[in-house]
Amino acid sequence: MKKLLLIILPIVFPLVLLAQNNGWTITKDSEVKYTFSKTPSLFNASFSMIVVEGGRFLMGETKEQTGPETYAKPAHAVYVSDFAIGETEVTEAMWLAVMGEDPNFPRKRTNLPVTNISWEEAIAFTNKLSRLTGKKFRLPTEAEWEYAARGGKKSQGFKFSGSNDFSAVCGYNTKNNHAGPVKSKIPNELGLYDMSGNTCEMCSDWYAPYSSGFQVNPKGPDSGTGKVLRGGSYGEEYSRVSRRDSIQPQSPQSASGFRLVMEIDPL
Repeated sequence: MKKLLLIILPIVFPLVLLAQNNGWTITKDSEVKYTFSKTPSLFNASFSMIVVEGGRFLMGETKEQTGPETYAKPAHAVYVSDFAIGETEVTEAMWLAVMGEDPNFPRKRTNLPVTNISWEEAIAFTNKLSRLTGKKFRLPTEAEWEYAARGGKKSQGFKFSGSNDFSAVCGYNTKNNHAGPVKSKIPNELGLYDMSGNTCEMCSDWYAPYSSGFQVNPKGPDSGTGKVLRGGSYGEEYSRVSRRDSIQPQSPQSASGFRLVMEIDPL
């Protein structure tokens, strides 16, 4: 009697072409990953968005954060809906692909996070990218940012985004005082890079003290004097996932960049 040889092959998610708009090609290359690429291009203008399944979490200075700061207190329960967030910070190459060359403000075509831009300029970038691709891009809310940094539903409760070891996830170029190339450190539980350290990341919310009550998709107050910064920058060992700071909307900072969020249909 002949024996049947059963070979089990891994299931590979097909590369699905979703759209082509204004030179931008949008593909879905896994169940949770969208990739955008611009062709033709003289530099690497591609980037990926990771789908994050929404859920409830404890936001702020939870027990594993072990910091003395009061700005992340009180810890409070928050629910966020599904969204997609950038696998990396927006790079200089990505910025040039969307905004173009500016002889008065030259950029390099590199894999470094784009910095020295204001919150208002980051909003202009998201608006233009939305027009070019036909997708809705924006800055993350502070709650979305922290939920993603903690690893969403896959969270293992790390102090930093992806590890309790500071050097594994951040600590770039402290002697040279600048950020490092994206994806140089390990990712967190969702496959997101550099959410602790490298650059401080801008959020959409106005900065304000936390309240203690349960919130659903919080967006911060309607007005304020500074916009939220999260994550800490290169070499800052206080770059915990609860770390908070702020930036004036019109004022660029050398250590501040941003990460995209793309609105999606509920999972």
